[in-house]
Amino acid sequence: MQKDIVVALDEKIKSVFPKESLFKSATFADLFMGRNIPSFMKDWMIKAFSEDDQFDRDACLQFLDEKVPQRGYNIRQKLLRSRAPIQILSRLIVQTDLSNGRMSFSIPDLGIGIKEGVIPLDMAQDKIDHLHEGEVWGILTLLYMPPQQNTAGMVILTDFKPFQPYKVDLDYYQSARKEFQLSEWIDLLVRAMEYNPHYQDSHRNKAFDEKRKMMLVSRLLVYVEPNLNMIELAPKGTGKSYVYNNLSKYNWTVSGGIITRPGLFYNIATKTPGIINNYDFLCLDEIETLQFAREDEILGAFKNYLENGKIAVGGFSGRSECGLMMLGNIPLDQRHKPRHRNFFLGLPSFFHSSAFVDRIHGFIEGWDIFRFNEDLKVNGYTLNIEYFSEILHLLRYKTHYTKIVEDKIYIPPSADTRDTKAVKKLCSGYLKILFPHINSADEISDKDFNDYILHPAISKRQVIRQQLAELDCEFDPAMPELRIR
Repeated sequence: MQKDIVVALDEKIKSVFPKESLFKSATFADLFMGRNIPSFMKDWMIKAFSEDDQFDRDACLQFLDEKVPQRGYNIRQKLLRSRAPIQILSRLIVQTDLSNGRMSFSIPDLGIGIKEGVIPLDMAQDKIDHLHEGEVWGILTLLYMPPQQNTAGMVILTDFKPFQPYKVDLDYYQSARKEFQLSEWIDLLVRAMEYNPHYQDSHRNKAFDEKRKMMLVSRLLVYVEPNLNMIELAPKGTGKSYVYNNLSKYNWTVSGGIITRPGLFYNIATKTPGIINNYDFLCLDEIETLQFAREDEILGAFKNYLENGKIAVGGFSGRSECGLMMLGNIPLDQRHKPRHRNFFLGLPSFFHSSAFVDRIHGFIEGWDIFRFNEDLKVNGYTLNIEYFSEILHLLRYKTHYTKIVEDKIYIPPSADTRDTKAVKKLCSGYLKILFPHINSADEISDKDFNDYILHPAISKRQVIRQQLAELDCEFDPAMPELRIR
């Protein structure tokens, strides 16, 4: 029976998404061993070198060797010796320096620093438009210019082709959703995140049930909903870092360490926008080791941003739709539940501030997600991650889902504004993920809306309310009675 379900889903994905799907197996993993390549790049290469379900491994390996250098590849010496253009497929970090009137780039994986890479300002407009601040993926043509009388040697970006293998038709995706039952669609989303939705945990005698699948799918909320602030605490090995590091080029991950106000919001000295200005969401990983430089100063700016998306640093003011995803580890007891009622006990001091925690919209209980293992890796047809990430990015800009939520939910007059705001945003995110094809409130049944939209959203905010009550006796752990009209 299980095998029939798997085969049926394979055939449906392949039929409905003939150009946007590919067969993926765990055996592909060793192909990219030792290379710093995110999943959306791997999928593109698997698709590019597959025909009629046959993968040309040798051709893919040749492409990798020629165009995607490994760590330790000495491109600096190659540029210096050859004096000829070199073409590679890589990521680069772009920085605009208004003080000196130049655009610079670095390629951290290959050892080219920000002071060595130069982007000509007279580059063709259609190319330079894609070179936004921060991380950009594409095919780069690099040329070394030796030192001259008044200038140091530098690497020039002579040509750039952005990595955009798909022209994404969101209408097609929304229409395609109608071909799937809801349970099939949830399995498709789980596969798109590179998990096997049909996994059975024989050791603990637990199935990958709907609750666990929905918890996993909740990780996609920050991809589709602007200015959404989430936190997930989980034991090590549940794949939380992997999901946020590999699914999209539209987010930025910071793993622990020190966070500065210039790096996060705006650098007054260089007049350079920070991370918040350039991405769909910022992922703060390993938050138990996170530190804020000049904590009181940055925390005030941070809380203001989390509240309303406003950036105010010195004389600079602006807005951003960048969301926040915070990831950390949490100790569990023998029942596989948190050891302490206060989930934030082992986190930095600013997580003990109710004013900060109240601005977090939802909490993902990551301990309910299976520890990642070989059998949990996807093995079958799935959406190409590069295509899927573009879809998620486009869904951020669709606002009619908010109207559907407002039409569906009754909000008591006494309800706390931050609670209702959080639930509305979470509901909008769930709609985009699970029911992208609907355009009005009457297109989704009350039962589906309650079970898959409203109830999961309330439960994510409920955990935040409970933690607020642990931190501050002024907070009631109970949520307002939000319900369907």
